[in-house]
Amino acid sequence: MLGILGGHAQERKIQHKPYIDLRPMHFGILVGAHLQDIEFENVGPQTLIDEEGNIHDYLIVTDADKWNPGFSVGVLGEIRLHENVALRFTPTMHFGAKHLTFLDLQNIDEDGQHPKVTQDLKNTYVALPINIKFAAPRWNNYRPFISAGVSGMINLTSASEDYVSLKRFSTMVEVGIGCDFYLPFFKLIPELKFCYGLSNDLDTNHINELLDFNKRPYAGSVRNAQNKMIMLTFYFE
Repeated sequence: MLGILGGHAQERKIQHKPYIDLRPMHFGILVGAHLQDIEFENVGPQTLIDEEGNIHDYLIVTDADKWNPGFSVGVLGEIRLHENVALRFTPTMHFGAKHLTFLDLQNIDEDGQHPKVTQDLKNTYVALPINIKFAAPRWNNYRPFISAGVSGMINLTSASEDYVSLKRFSTMVEVGIGCDFYLPFFKLIPELKFCYGLSNDLDTNHINELLDFNKRPYAGSVRNAQNKMIMLTFYFE
């Protein structure tokens, strides 16, 4: 009896799009949502000299206080390297923002709290990821996979008078997990991906470009910034 049930559980079903993975190259589109965050390294106490030569001491702590949602759109190109290995190129645009808070630890306001300043650091990125996709053998109409690679990021947003500004170019490492679903008319591929910055994304020269001296202590409160993203993407082939 158990053998019969086990045989039915392993029974093959109708194979949708049976030859789609045999093509040497194929293309698609992608849409998705993501969460952005950024990790700062604070400098601690700092001393600045204003235009009149006066010396000022500051102690400001900077942090991104939450993960912020955004959305992504792009295209997919995939080259078949092996039965279970493919090279993927997915140019993507990411639209989102990061919410930053600055606490002045040297002062107390009328409520007995440290004065807080906030900034919405809006981002529009063009990402150029190259990933290797390792897929399991197909069973019926699904095929799980993992992926890994690197992504070059181009920041299209200018933040000339914001407290903190990021570099124009950066690099992220990516690791993902997903599954190919073979539907009657197309292939749907949901993927959950984790991304982390490989370099310092902070524009350290931004402090010297600020015209308002009162913003410079906030711009100089951090020395290092690394972007982080969690992405849920749906590919259509």
